[in-house]
Amino acid sequence: MGENTFSRDVRLLTPTHFGNVFQDATSAPSPQITLLARTNQLTNARLGITIAKKRVKKAHDRNRIKRIIRESFRHHQSGLGNIDIVVIGKSGLDSMTNQEIFNLLDKLWKKIFRRCNPSLSV
Repeated sequence: MGENTFSRDVRLLTPTHFGNVFQDATSAPSPQITLLARTNQLTNARLGITIAKKRVKKAHDRNRIKRIIRESFRHHQSGLGNIDIVVIGKSGLDSMTNQEIFNLLDKLWKKIFRRCNPSLSV
């Protein structure tokens, strides 16, 4: 379980961290979620999550979605390399089931890895 934790060193914590990703981002969009990524100088992937109250109205839905995103990231972080990722939630995300979100994220993690590391594509 050691490699599948969500400690401070795998999170984007400050506005500066988020801003660095937004400045020169590679995207992997879908109708419900967009992933923005940028390579970092660390040895691990880091994750930031933004889900606006305007897009997902109820707090319990936003929290559920964030838990699912973090869990999916934990399972994929070892294969993502050294990239910073910001997950942006869009409208309609709250109507998806947990399994649908997991499946969508599986596709998006692979897509963002290929786009950030074209020479290492799986």
